[in-house]
Amino acid sequence: MSKKYVIGIDYGTDSVRSVVVDSTNGQIAGSSVFEYPRWKKGLYCDPSLNQFRQHPLDYIEGLEHSVRNALYGLDNEIVNNIAGITVDTTGSTPVAVDEKGIPLSLKPGFEDDPDAMFVLWKDHTAVNEAAEINDLAKTWGGIDYTMYEGGVYSSEWFWSKILHILRVNEKVRNNTFSWVEHCDWIPAILTGNVDPLSLKRSRCAAGHKAMWHDDFDGLPDEKFLFKLDPLLGGLRDRLYRNTWTCDVPAGTIASEWAGKLGLPADVIIGTGAFDAHLGAVGGEIKPNQLIKVMGTSTCDMMIASKEEMGDRLVSGICGQVDGSIIPDMIGLEAGQSAFGDIYAWFSNLLSWPLTGIISGMSWLEEPVRKRISEESAGKILEELSRQAADIEPVDSAIVALDWMNGRRSPDANQELKGAIANLSLGSDAPGIFKALVEATAFGSRMINERFISEGIKIDGVIAIGGVARKNPFVMQTVADVLNMPIRIASSDQTCALGSAMAAAVVAGIYKDIPEAQNAMGGGFEKEFRPDPVKAFIHDRLFKKYKKLGSFIEEQMT
Repeated sequence: MSKKYVIGIDYGTDSVRSVVVDSTNGQIAGSSVFEYPRWKKGLYCDPSLNQFRQHPLDYIEGLEHSVRNALYGLDNEIVNNIAGITVDTTGSTPVAVDEKGIPLSLKPGFEDDPDAMFVLWKDHTAVNEAAEINDLAKTWGGIDYTMYEGGVYSSEWFWSKILHILRVNEKVRNNTFSWVEHCDWIPAILTGNVDPLSLKRSRCAAGHKAMWHDDFDGLPDEKFLFKLDPLLGGLRDRLYRNTWTCDVPAGTIASEWAGKLGLPADVIIGTGAFDAHLGAVGGEIKPNQLIKVMGTSTCDMMIASKEEMGDRLVSGICGQVDGSIIPDMIGLEAGQSAFGDIYAWFSNLLSWPLTGIISGMSWLEEPVRKRISEESAGKILEELSRQAADIEPVDSAIVALDWMNGRRSPDANQELKGAIANLSLGSDAPGIFKALVEATAFGSRMINERFISEGIKIDGVIAIGGVARKNPFVMQTVADVLNMPIRIASSDQTCALGSAMAAAVVAGIYKDIPEAQNAMGGGFEKEFRPDPVKAFIHDRLFKKYKKLGSFIEEQMT
């Protein structure tokens, strides 16, 4: 019997990565990354409004290019034995579609309309709508539909975004039939079934972001939605009732896409899920192990048995959903709206003279200006981390808040802003950077403490993602602040690997996700252990972080 291979496709914020994986051992045979060209140019986005939109053509082009390039040069023996594909994406990232399931931005008249595009996970234009959902859920006299969402609904999620677009764009409103999550749309086009009424909908996306639950007979009741806004009237019937976990096939690859990608005609396409959840699969999540997906933002994932959870509802997180990570286990999600994004913001702030002054020095030759700019920008975070690591933590240190993009967990509030306190004329860039790193670590600790206070035991922490693998200073700081060891997953493509594991299950190679994890997991490459002295001082700084946070939340919002 020939060895079987699978493909995991990971749609991130800036790019899409495809990996071809040996299902017997998890080894990567081929890999390719495609950066979204329109997104890279900043098209359809307005950071000043917290508006972040992505064009479906970026996703379609990324699908074809990344898969074909991952396959390039591989033996026919490998290509001909690819059995399954699973896709993960950011989320909640919904798009308005017509009755045929075509995103409006792919239709004439909508090509450049941001409201007709995918509304990226970090888009916060729907803050007011989220507040209305939270208020109504608590006061309308019926079911509180946020109860499985941590009790707080976010502007980053499905219904908030939909309602906002329907309110502000009449043309989109009048031409929209339904809405589809990014993680549902890619499998749909791969199988050739984009009908919004029959395509497979992700349990992960629906449960964590759309207030779907079996106890509610699916999505929130029509009466609740109509009371929220009559513009939502009738939409529930044009969405979905049933959802599927990532071990369920969405269908077989369409002949069109088999031809485009150069794949066998019998490749099984899996039901999609969010990147962090399949990243937790790739990071070999187990009960009572917290997986931190650390990139531009973070997602903190845990799983628990239904018996352990019982009727417990964990408040202030991003939901608890049956089967959102591992089928037949309760998936728990929390996270921070900004993590690596905060470091990037500070680096860009310090880089301003490079772009705002040096770029205009005509007496410097263009190649020299470009080299100065590129080499300096590329080294800022590296040098900041090196110097910040040499600064001993003290009680009088600078204290910062990590709310530059709002707060996701605990207790979502996207209206909050960041802050830096305790500055003096002696404060310098490495010191401020250290405070920002500590702030992101303190934000992580707030999440851990919420889980623990709600009765969820944390026996260990596993970190995956770009920040976890690339910045030892950040990881040591997080270990000191949490006062817990942190293991780093060995794979640098953990989300795509998790998708590949799910693909191996939908293709029938393994009976379930845990079996695929055991066969295809890559283990761990290192461990960061807390320094007891630094942990003690960080514990005192953490109290100041909470005090500053309480002041900002009470006085500035």
